[in-house]
Amino acid sequence: MRVLLDTQGFLLWVSGSERLTPRAAEVIGDPACQVLVSVVSAWEIAIKAAAGKLELEAPPDTYVPDRMRIHGFDPLPIDMAHALRAGALPRHHGDPFDRMLIAQGQVEDLPIITGDPLMGLYDVETIW
Repeated sequence: MRVLLDTQGFLLWVSGSERLTPRAAEVIGDPACQVLVSVVSAWEIAIKAAAGKLELEAPPDTYVPDRMRIHGFDPLPIDMAHALRAGALPRHHGDPFDRMLIAQGQVEDLPIITGDPLMGLYDVETIW
């Protein structure tokens, strides 16, 4: 199984938070599952850290790749099809980072591990 981990899910998992649901933690921790982290999540983390809205143990350019390597997550780049799909999505969700994750989930046929109920308004499978 391949899954896309949203930004909040990534941050909760790498911090060891117990706020993840048992189902989300089971999927992320399954060694047979390929967990993908979008570059849009790295971008969101970097922006929030720079704005003082997110405190990390290291600078984002170290924190994100190190945590991805430690946890065995793979990067998901943004390509043209993702960008065009994100722009064409209905306006149920206004957050551009989440809209890109939704588009990537749709284009790549990936369930998204997310606690965001607005993502469920789109034609994409969610796990939480």
